[in-house]
Amino acid sequence: MKIHLISIGTKMPAWVNEGFSEYAKRFPPECALNLIQVPALKRSKTSDLRRIVDEESHILLSKAPANTQLLGLDVSGERWDTAKLAIELESWMSSGMDTAILIGGPEGLSAACKQRMRKLWSLSALTFPHMLVRVIAAEALYRAWSLLANHPYHRE
Repeated sequence: MKIHLISIGTKMPAWVNEGFSEYAKRFPPECALNLIQVPALKRSKTSDLRRIVDEESHILLSKAPANTQLLGLDVSGERWDTAKLAIELESWMSSGMDTAILIGGPEGLSAACKQRMRKLWSLSALTFPHMLVRVIAAEALYRAWSLLANHPYHRE
């Protein structure tokens, strides 16, 4: 199984790329974490943000490989602790399907995109810098995997 983290934003600082890569390389081949980056559309003071969100969401959906379970990161989603995320991850792994987790731009995912998601997941009630979300998600997923694998990384 592969987990595809599909995110708006391509020009990340080195520390973001290094942080994501650090966690991605720790996953075993049977549960690989893959990043798909989508360029953000240009924004200005006069931009039609609804159109931009709709278009970015459409592009994110188009980047999800065929026959994948779709999940979206959204502040309105379910808040999972590590144990619950591990249960979710175990379910994804046993389904035999890849999983795609979509991360929208600064304004999030469109309503139409959210309706296509199997589930919406919220990392926190806090607002995080957009670039940091992919690192937090990668760490949370790795921690959940380590719990399932009885790996010493996760200690309660």
